[in-house]
Amino acid sequence: MPYPPPLRALSGPRRRSLLASVAGAAVLVGCSDGSGESGESTGGSPSVAEKARARAARDSVGLVGRYDAVIAAHPAVAERLGPLRAEVVRHAEAFGGTAAKASPTASEASPSAPAAVPVSEKDALAGLAAAERALADRRTTALLDVPGELARLLASVAAAGAAHAYLLTEGAK
Repeated sequence: MPYPPPLRALSGPRRRSLLASVAGAAVLVGCSDGSGESGESTGGSPSVAEKARARAARDSVGLVGRYDAVIAAHPAVAERLGPLRAEVVRHAEAFGGTAAKASPTASEASPSAPAAVPVSEKDALAGLAAAERALADRRTTALLDVPGELARLLASVAAAGAAHAYLLTEGAK
């Protein structure tokens, strides 16, 4: 037996309308231009956004070093890792960092690159995937502390890092 229809129509906003309004308000707050935020905090020290941007650039440059070390230790994966490495270089540049454009060969690996690359190609790729995943997780966590435009950039780069980790993991199978 079906339920009888309500005797009178309910007044006021419906649940869907209310949820849509709350979601819309959250989007508008997230899209603020940051006009209320200053470039520097008191005392001339760098702002939270500047620190986060510098940390993200440094992390991306470090990740480029890891790619370089894996490519130097396992030249057979250079063609496969080249596009991913190029993306990480672009990420570093987007955050204001600088990284070498071309991947070094085994004979010219950078001295600042991590020295401990696993002997096995599969383990090296798994380590690189783990580094990408950990960095994507750190960037996702940092989203809460930075203003709009930097948060969007961090979110985009974190998503790309997660995709890189997936590609590195799936390719190793």
